[in-house]
Amino acid sequence: MPARRILQLGDPLLRVVSTAASDPSASNLIFRDLRDTLHEFRRTHGFGRGISAVQIGEPTRLIYIEMAGVEYRLMNPEVESRSAENFRLGDDCFPFPNLLVYLERAQSIVVRYQGEDAGWRNIEAAGPFSELLQHELDHLDGVLAIDRAIDMNSFCTREEYERRYRGAV
Repeated sequence: MPARRILQLGDPLLRVVSTAASDPSASNLIFRDLRDTLHEFRRTHGFGRGISAVQIGEPTRLIYIEMAGVEYRLMNPEVESRSAENFRLGDDCFPFPNLLVYLERAQSIVVRYQGEDAGWRNIEAAGPFSELLQHELDHLDGVLAIDRAIDMNSFCTREEYERRYRGAV
C-alpha cells in the first residue's frame, strides 16, 4: 500500500474523537497504510515510532507502533490504568514535525485493546513506550501534544533543540 498524507496542525479532523473500529479486515487495510506511512515519514524525517489512524484521515480507533523491533497493531485501545508517577519530556508529533512540546506523561500505563483476531488483550508499558502509547491514545481523542504543554514557554523548534542540546543529551 502507498504511504498516505499525514494531516498537518490546523486540520480540523485532528480534533475529532475517533470512532470504534468494527471490521478487522478493513482495519488491516488501514494498518498497512499506517505502516507504510510510518516508514515513509521515518525515511524523510529521520524519526517516528507510532502513528494513529486519524493522522492519515481515518478517524478510527487504530494505532500502529514499531518500537525496538516489535510491531504493535492496537484496535480500539483504551486506558485501563496509569501510574501516579509522571515524567517530563520533549514530545514531537507528525502533524508538526519541527516543533517539540514539553509536557508530562504517566511513567507507566496499562492499555486494553483488541488484537488482529478481535480478542481483547492488555499491554503494560513504562518509560518511552508508555509515553508513545499515551501520545497516540490522545490522537484518538482529538488531543494534541500542544494541548498538554506544561506552560506557554514549553515549545521549541527541532532546529533550536539540536543547536542547544546536540551532544549535551
